[in-house]
Amino acid sequence: MRHPRLVPLISALTATVALLAGCGLVSSSGTFHDASLPDGQRPLDGAKLTVTSKSFTEGVLLGKITATYLAAAGASVTDLTGAPGSASSRQAQLNGDADILWEYTGTGWVNYHSETETIADPQELWQRVHDVEKRDYDLEWMAPANFNDTYAFAAATPTAQNLKVKSLSDVAALPVSERTFCVDDEFFSRSDGFLPMLEKYGIPYNDPNGVPAGNVTRMDAGVVYTATAKSDPCHFGMVYTTDGRVKNLDLFVLDDDKKFFLPYSGTAVVRGAIIEQYPQLRDLLGAISERLTDDLMRDLNGRIDIDGEDPSDVAYDWLKSVNLIS
Repeated sequence: MRHPRLVPLISALTATVALLAGCGLVSSSGTFHDASLPDGQRPLDGAKLTVTSKSFTEGVLLGKITATYLAAAGASVTDLTGAPGSASSRQAQLNGDADILWEYTGTGWVNYHSETETIADPQELWQRVHDVEKRDYDLEWMAPANFNDTYAFAAATPTAQNLKVKSLSDVAALPVSERTFCVDDEFFSRSDGFLPMLEKYGIPYNDPNGVPAGNVTRMDAGVVYTATAKSDPCHFGMVYTTDGRVKNLDLFVLDDDKKFFLPYSGTAVVRGAIIEQYPQLRDLLGAISERLTDDLMRDLNGRIDIDGEDPSDVAYDWLKSVNLIS
């Protein structure tokens, strides 16, 4: 499964919900917009492709972008975005019921292959995941996108400026009384979460010279963002780097300068048989990946979670704005 990221998708997907027989995959079929490539070419003419996604905002958005663009390139696309839970979309791809799914390198490494080694370099991690997924499942991980949806800590921008902090090492150098944190229960308890992070930065939990237990407030993940923006009851809150609320609430994301957190680079994953049959998918999916950045994903995710826009509309508008479709 993917680590929890962003707000679960709450904007209505108005299409009729259908079940994919055999794997319980829920679809929002038919909700992407018709379009064409600007040059009128149809490099995927005759191709039949099934695009799936997980059910959280960013996953659905990436699925809609992919479905819209590949259909514009001439493919007949079955839209199975918004699969409930992480397992159903992954299993659908493993079963051959879905062809393309956006994944995260950290998810592949930790959740799908139970690896515990922390590989800080995003390209090295991608290569390791690429190789093991190709070997074990004949899944082809395309070149990673330029965004990393990983864990981070943030502070309200005025708070970060007042405390003169830009990194987690700067936080560790603050007086004990200023080292206050808001985290959710899941992150607090993870083997790669809050407690080992504090150890990494030399400020162990429940230590009077580190981070006393009273300096940590555990709360619902959604509340962490607003509490951090108010600097009450904490200066520093756990966030996800591409969450739309980071920008909306003017939060400053602190640099993980000791590289504790595993990279979670977004990557389009294609079944081996499909990429062999349609090698042009490499360039088409690459045209999407190379344009996706942390700042862009915050903007697009925010349009869905904060402004209430439909993911298919956001996907279409963005593809048109960067001249990938007309």
